[in-house]
Amino acid sequence: MKVTENSKLNQIIAEIRNVQPEISTVYFVGCGASRADLYPGYYFLNNNAKKIRTSIHTANEFVYATPAAVNENAIVITCSLGGGTPETAAATTLAKNKGAHTIAVTHTEGSAITKDADYTVIFDWEDSYSAKMDKMIKVLLLAAEILNQTEGYEKYDEMLKAAEKIYPAIDNTVKSVVPEAKAFAEKYQDAPIIYVTSSGATQEVAWAFSSCLMMEMQWIPSSTFNTGDFFHGPFEMVEKDAPYLLFMNEGRTRALDARAMTFMQRFDCKLTVIDAKDYALAGIVDNALVDYFDPIIISPIARIYAEQIAIVRNHPLTKRRYMWKLEY
Repeated sequence: MKVTENSKLNQIIAEIRNVQPEISTVYFVGCGASRADLYPGYYFLNNNAKKIRTSIHTANEFVYATPAAVNENAIVITCSLGGGTPETAAATTLAKNKGAHTIAVTHTEGSAITKDADYTVIFDWEDSYSAKMDKMIKVLLLAAEILNQTEGYEKYDEMLKAAEKIYPAIDNTVKSVVPEAKAFAEKYQDAPIIYVTSSGATQEVAWAFSSCLMMEMQWIPSSTFNTGDFFHGPFEMVEKDAPYLLFMNEGRTRALDARAMTFMQRFDCKLTVIDAKDYALAGIVDNALVDYFDPIIISPIARIYAEQIAIVRNHPLTKRRYMWKLEY
């Protein structure tokens, strides 16, 4: 079964439960940015499910160290933009062979990741910044469907409404970001390292910016950590003029971000804060759901920052040193 519309995602979970009513475990599996985009869905389910167990895995580790509960009572959601990531395709096949119900999330119909998937979810990508968030939104909605159909979820209707409204909100938000992003790029284009931090559902936005956008696509050394771990190692690196980028969420872990921000400000480091509260989720997203939509509004902003860095450095985001050029 192939699904492209958010409104049809409930059919996938309904069909799975028709075959296996007792779903006990949900695994989210991917590599790189695709794994990071799975994180809000995982975070939502982990925070709200009372019975279902859930975990998130790098695809290669999932293949080599497969959890024992990958069986007929499990749903395995794998994700790959182009659908050809070998590790993620292998993870899908392995899960299928172990009897799990497999859902492949990709932009490319008929790609390798879909071959052994029971269900395929096709997401948008090219047309706009909101299209680039379609993957993250669809996975979050899949998680909401799983919870609602297995245990019930009192904010289910609010989740669907927020998901519908978030697309135009993203495209409106990014219109105002370019001047700030350009100033950041001009300031940090020659930085020896950029530290990136966040917490909650947004922590993997920080990881993806650091690992994928900076290190992979710009060859800029970068380090990332959860603000909850800031005072357990990373704060010793805070000094005058050290560049830090904080993705500040407005959910339950905002206090962690605020505490780290206050410390960094004391030592006059070069701190840039991208605060979800500045981008008007109020009125669009129910207060109980902001944790899960913060990464959806911050991710396209982070991408614009990276695009501006690419422009001032004359280093396109598509440029690679090794990827697509060597066997590895």
